[in-house]
Amino acid sequence: MAIFFIIFFVVYGSANFYLIYRGLEALTGYPVLKIIYSVVFIVAALSYIFTRFVNERLPEGLYDFLLWVGSLWFAFMLYFFLWVIFIDLLRLANYIIPFFPAFVKDNIAVTKIITFSVVLVSTCVIVFAGYLNTRKINMKTIEITAAKGSADIDSLNIVMASDFHLTPVNDGKLLKQIVEKMNSLKPDIILLPGDIVDEKGKILDRKKIGAAFEKLKPKYGIYASTGNHEYISGVKQGIEYMERHGINVLRDTSIKIDDKFYIAAREDRSKNNFSKSKRKTINEVLTGVDKNYPIILLDHTPLQLEEAMNNDITLQLSGHTHHGQMFPINLITKAIYEISWGYLKKGNTHYYVSSGVGTWGPPVRLGSRSEIVNIKIKFE
Repeated sequence: MAIFFIIFFVVYGSANFYLIYRGLEALTGYPVLKIIYSVVFIVAALSYIFTRFVNERLPEGLYDFLLWVGSLWFAFMLYFFLWVIFIDLLRLANYIIPFFPAFVKDNIAVTKIITFSVVLVSTCVIVFAGYLNTRKINMKTIEITAAKGSADIDSLNIVMASDFHLTPVNDGKLLKQIVEKMNSLKPDIILLPGDIVDEKGKILDRKKIGAAFEKLKPKYGIYASTGNHEYISGVKQGIEYMERHGINVLRDTSIKIDDKFYIAAREDRSKNNFSKSKRKTINEVLTGVDKNYPIILLDHTPLQLEEAMNNDITLQLSGHTHHGQMFPINLITKAIYEISWGYLKKGNTHYYVSSGVGTWGPPVRLGSRSEIVNIKIKFE
């Protein structure tokens, strides 16, 4: 985990240095604009990191403001960076084979400020469009058929959502909307495969962000597994917070539901980095489980999918990937994961990897959609 944070800070710092340097270069001849740009840039770039260190010690209003600014900056930085790279590639191409018109060559200062303005405005438009996209939650329905074995069950109506990332950004207002949509599906059971909370409980309690969970009343209850962000923000506090709001968090264990099917849940693989003990294998999690009954597994990160198939899992539910959340990151998640988003079947095991109902960092989605998944199982 230490290596991850070192890489993050090196990449984040380098990208921001490059952007502030190129921005100041474009504003040559405009000293007042350079000062304004520098101040805004530095505050925005440091806001998110600052809130992670000070947490609830900041006044609530200031904390929320800096968190919003810092979160949106990740998206702004990404598309600002892509624009600058594109422009620099054009400059390189022009250096090799000159093609810029005479106006550009004869009016460098004017060209720079016009280009800067276009990049700034277009980046703001892109980020705003991505923000609006996150507020449109897609309702996706999947119908599958599975063996009932010895179970006395004909069908099961599951509502699944992952990656809420509850914070003052993904707040109680958004959660209320999510809960209303979930209830409209009349679920038998609600399953949440990780990354439910992304803040310390004290901060979430200040705004009663998780209160809407208590309005969920599925027949068989609400079950969740841990995700990497439960560990990053403090797994003990996170689990206590969820359980106070009616969510049963299963940790490397399984439970039989109404003598009809099993819910099993693995600890997120982050446990191996945050704890002295390692998470259990699927085989260990299923100790004592009668495999003649349907088994639904919650495993936050969709890696090594064959493990579920080899252990006779009926359905594995995962999240984590966000399907990249913002283009072109979805191209990276597609390369890393066997399935970055959607449905897959291997052998007799069904898999669904959700793009998530919330967002990490910026409340922005481009190239992906927030979703609630309704999985209808017919048992034969």
